[in-house]
Amino acid sequence: MSKKYTSHSDQFKFKVALEAFKGARTVAEMCQEFELSASQIYAWKKKLEESGPNIFSSQSKQKNADVDVERLHATIGKLKVENDFLAKALGR
Repeated sequence: MSKKYTSHSDQFKFKVALEAFKGARTVAEMCQEFELSASQIYAWKKKLEESGPNIFSSQSKQKNADVDVERLHATIGKLKVENDFLAKALGR
């Protein structure tokens, strides 16, 4: 029998990671409360610690925005080509 994996929201992950970072409770207590494995809590905590310094960086926000714009432009170009092809195929 395989274990069903659940997907957690970013807010939930942040809450758990922040709680682990604070260290007010043991990881074992958090595992019981949130129904998570210790390795998952440690992974989210590590990710928070690694990305923490970039939270207030305007460069990371700009970099993400540039990537989004490039991806959107690529999608628009692809859709334009598909529309043109379909218009020709339908004789319009």
